[in-house]
Amino acid sequence: MIPLTFARWKRWAKVAVGAALCLAYSLLAHLATVHPAPGVWQVLVALFWVTLLAVSLAWRSAYRPQMLALCLAALVGLASMGEWLRLHYQWIFFLEHAGVQSLLCIAFGRTLALGQTPLVSRFAAVVHGPLSPPLQRYTRGVTWAWTLYFGLMASLSVLLFAFAPMAWWSGFANLLGLPLMALMFLGDYLVRRCVLPPEQVTGIWQAVRAYQQVGTPPLL
Repeated sequence: MIPLTFARWKRWAKVAVGAALCLAYSLLAHLATVHPAPGVWQVLVALFWVTLLAVSLAWRSAYRPQMLALCLAALVGLASMGEWLRLHYQWIFFLEHAGVQSLLCIAFGRTLALGQTPLVSRFAAVVHGPLSPPLQRYTRGVTWAWTLYFGLMASLSVLLFAFAPMAWWSGFANLLGLPLMALMFLGDYLVRRCVLPPEQVTGIWQAVRAYQQVGTPPLL
């Protein structure tokens, strides 16, 4: 019992630390986006996630030395554009946010096509095995919900960036992004508790493990 309790505490501690770091970055990104005098630190904040992602993918690649060298060359190229980046760094934030939301919309939506298995159904099958008809219908509906959510987020990001004050866009993209996604997960969980039998209600750790096994489908 003690090892299980400690393991559970350790998992929740990791979640708490991860959430705190994400919230801290969201606040930092918001402050950088709305800062009246753009400087180097705003550019560094804007490039943080895309750089981290690129280096992470390069490190995991079968061609690690070549991909890391490509990342280094890209960073050198960006450094040579320092003045342009300083004046247009807000576009980096925008392209990251709208781009990620659009890609997630495509990733979920394309699995709803005829002959495809909805993405949330794939997650559920990892946990429950063959899905019952009610669970198939429910997971297909949840896949639709996430597709519409990410599509709406991308559309609002474009509209606010184009027509609203920058503080409005940043508040939406940087400050409300994580709470809105958390509300989606909470809403999904509450609906599942109401419409599905208890044995078919997936816990958070089961969902995380299912995502790790299935991953995100190719976009093309």
